Amino acid sequence: MAVTVAEPVSAPAILCENLVKIYKVADLEVVALQGLDLSVDAGELVAIVGASGSGKSTLQNILGGVDTPTAGRVEVAGLDLAALSEGERTLYRRRVVGFVWQQTSRNLLPYLTAAENVELPMTLEGVGRRERRGRVRALLELVGLGTRAKHRPDALSGGEQQRVAVAIALANRPSVLLADEPTGELDTESSAHLFETLQAVSRELGVTVVVLTHDPFVSEQVERTIGIRDGRTATETLRRIEGDAFVADELAVLDRAGRLQLPREYVEALSLEQRVRLALEPDHIEIRPERSDG
Repeated sequence: MAVTVAEPVSAPAILCENLVKIYKVADLEVVALQGLDLSVDAGELVAIVGASGSGKSTLQNILGGVDTPTAGRVEVAGLDLAALSEGERTLYRRRVVGFVWQQTSRNLLPYLTAAENVELPMTLEGVGRRERRGRVRALLELVGLGTRAKHRPDALSGGEQQRVAVAIALANRPSVLLADEPTGELDTESSAHLFETLQAVSRELGVTVVVLTHDPFVSEQVERTIGIRDGRTATETLRRIEGDAFVADELAVLDRAGRLQLPREYVEALSLEQRVRLALEPDHIEIRPERSDG
């Protein structure tokens, strides 16, 4: 039985425009996202990286249907998340988006076998027994664990548990898979196996895979890495093969309001503070410190 997913949606699979999220803590307001823009195509595998406090976790909660934005637009698989009712958001989390968490214990029930863990979401969704069993076999084969179907989590390695978690997340044929620090508890070899699995999910099933992480190794496994800083998309790194070489281009992101975040190392190298001098040249913009060198 082949594994299939819902009919692909028109690109982009994920679209955020001027996304804002403000939390109220006592009498204070904390701005977690401030005008974030993001576009991810259907079937794309991307990494979103950011330090603590960058807004990465807030973005994940919004994309996962756990939280709602204060302002701005967010669409996933053609659905306007801000317009969904509570009941619709529950269905969205069950059918449209799949989750893989960092903690292996959060992904699997310890008293069920790998096959039973993968089958459980389908049972809750009312999928027939024959279809469930066929889909379980196909998913475990996809993640390279067809021979481990009858093993409980305590008989699986950490890497194997995370690959089972991927199969669980795919059980109800979501359009988007969100993976939160999926390699956080894994060694380098297990991390590599997990990313081979995620690449297969993206390539063979057409599922859009978004990995949220701070791990440099993870960001090197995808063709596009999106950096978030201070609640906005700041950089994108695009990777490609040219001949026998692997080339990475790091680009700054210009948002819809024309704002640009300069890399910290550039700011520090030139001691840029508050105001800078701009000069428009025929093919580039020159940025210099406000102070005069003369």
